[in-house]
Amino acid sequence: MEKTKHRGTEIFFQLTRRHLLVFFKNKVRVMYTLLVPVIIFAVYIFFLRELELSAVRNTLHDLGIAADASLTKYLQTLVDSWMLSGIAALSTITVSLQTNTVFVEDKQNGVNRDFVSSPINKNVLIGSYILFNFVVTLLICLVYLVICLVYLACMNEFFLGLVDFLQIFGILLYATVSSTLMTVFICSFIKTEGTMASLIAVFSTAVGFLIGAYMPLGMLPSGVQWVCAFIPGTYACSLLRYSFMATPLAELTHYVVGVMQLEGGETLIAELTGTFGYQLEFFHVHVDVGFQAVALAVFILFFLVLNIFSGKRLAAVLGVGKKRRKQHGIPAGMPAGGEEAAAKPRAEERNGSPSEEKEE
Repeated sequence: MEKTKHRGTEIFFQLTRRHLLVFFKNKVRVMYTLLVPVIIFAVYIFFLRELELSAVRNTLHDLGIAADASLTKYLQTLVDSWMLSGIAALSTITVSLQTNTVFVEDKQNGVNRDFVSSPINKNVLIGSYILFNFVVTLLICLVYLVICLVYLACMNEFFLGLVDFLQIFGILLYATVSSTLMTVFICSFIKTEGTMASLIAVFSTAVGFLIGAYMPLGMLPSGVQWVCAFIPGTYACSLLRYSFMATPLAELTHYVVGVMQLEGGETLIAELTGTFGYQLEFFHVHVDVGFQAVALAVFILFFLVLNIFSGKRLAAVLGVGKKRRKQHGIPAGMPAGGEEAAAKPRAEERNGSPSEEKEE
């Protein structure tokens, strides 16, 4: 029993290693996957950043507050932290989705039929794809996180401490788990690379708005907010924002209220937190951070159960379908690898047994 268990664990990690090698062997795919969050980051820096800062300046003008150099720097830090955290949350989904191309390619190229014909438990195979996806997604998101921290340091906007960094890493880990389970389940229904490419294009474009990465959810129509409430990335994005912005917001509040002692300081802070969606709200109802963490945990369990119970369907997809079995005359209980074995006796019946020819 223990030997069988050990063998299953060994196969599990060997399969995971195989998926990683296949992914990283394709340099173009690796670069494209890595460039997706970097490109969004570059678009923000060169095009969107000034628009966000312009909105903040308008808020200051409406409140009659004159910004000095220090206040400007605090505001820039807050705006950058808001956007960078949103991109980080978005990356856990888009990168995870793109990583599943290995899973889909194996289906299309028939590699999975070799797995099914071998004595490999289907749950071990599916679990190896999930672990592979998680590892790649986390690695690429950590690379993006390092880029963010370097940018904040270069802009003299680095206010994060060790506790903040550990909190960000923990939430990023948490978000990666939820994104991995969600995208693996979605992609289990995809059979061709063409369909996968279309899904990536459409889903990656829409999900940034649906999780509140580009704008606060309160600005979206009520119908769209209902959809957002059932996407785990919404809560992951809000949690990352909270961890990214907590210290910069505290520093800004201290400077505005404590140092400058502005009359409208508290109003300014309230305006900024509302404008940038620092606190998650659905239909004008504030969602507490603790509830967000619980909601994300529920989604993780939900998609975990879906992946477990969809194992039967995944096994059917990974093997040979009923139509193909009927075409090739393969018995229902025979694995995909038995197709050649089933065809061989039929060929011998048509051409005559080799042993009989030899005797003749």
